Amino acid sequence: MSERRELYRSPNGDSWFLGREPADGHAFVIHQPNSPSGGKFSHVELGEFLRKGMGPEQQALLRLIGTLVEVPPFAAANDDQT
Repeated sequence: MSERRELYRSPNGDSWFLGREPADGHAFVIHQPNSPSGGKFSHVELGEFLRKGMGPEQQALLRLIGTLVEVPPFAAANDDQT
């Protein structure tokens, strides 16, 4: 069973999750449409998901990726002075 973390939930009830297969570490996006749309999960490769546009769900994934980058304290201090 894959692991997942919610990326974004739209006002209409659609949800997007970042998923990872524990056996091999393969990452992908899971889309779950709202119930009126059928609610059936689909898996999307990361590259394909990002190529689809720059909607709030793609922005949420990019923000999550950005949290993985450590900013050295010196660089953060210099950014505050500009």
